[in-house]
Amino acid sequence: MLDLDLLPDEYAVCRLPAGSSLPADLVGGPDGGVVSVTWTADEVSIICRADLVPAEATAETPWRCFRVVGPLDLALTGILASLVTPLADARVNILAFSTYDTDYLLVPSVRLAEALATLTHTGHRIAT
Repeated sequence: MLDLDLLPDEYAVCRLPAGSSLPADLVGGPDGGVVSVTWTADEVSIICRADLVPAEATAETPWRCFRVVGPLDLALTGILASLVTPLADARVNILAFSTYDTDYLLVPSVRLAEALATLTHTGHRIAT
């Protein structure tokens, strides 16, 4: 099974209009937590700490963030499935994203206890 870190902060999932620039305060450094940005023709999506949500963004908050301890080999399969499937069976909604080194999983803060219980019950180890 997997080793996971539960990051200490609450996170937000944000949307800015297409073509928006990345707000300067999101490019802060190691104490800014995890920031993920996706630009598409339709929107700019940002995942960031809840206290860093851009003022002009539409945001869903609060979420808690799990990080799969990595780095992971990009050839590995089933990493997200081993997390998402039991959470789906427990009816815990999620948002997942990946980086070159690892995978991240967000769950609503109000569902954190259920997510922790489900993931540990299926054999994953979580450092909080």
